[in-house]
Amino acid sequence: MQRVAFILKVRQDRLEEYKRRHADVWPDMLDALRETGWHNYSLFMRPDGLLFGYLETPDFEAARAGMATREVNARWQADMAPFFESLTGNPDEAMLPLEEVFHLD
Repeated sequence: MQRVAFILKVRQDRLEEYKRRHADVWPDMLDALRETGWHNYSLFMRPDGLLFGYLETPDFEAARAGMATREVNARWQADMAPFFESLTGNPDEAMLPLEEVFHLD
């Protein structure tokens, strides 16, 4: 299983709404994530809006490609794009994996 971590930056004036939106993610979006291989997917955010994401998947590029074929993902990404600073394209395109430098197991 591949572990993937990434960071993005949420706009300071959109933090609370971003959290509210993620408290109620669309059921069809959740289904699409599961169906395309996104497991143990979590988002963590600092008070300044720095967002840390983590997921496990057999193949990150295949998981991203699978989501790219889903209509619900296109709607979700378009809806979420205005929440982020320094974003070119959709948020899912800006998920650049961080290098793993340590893992306990």
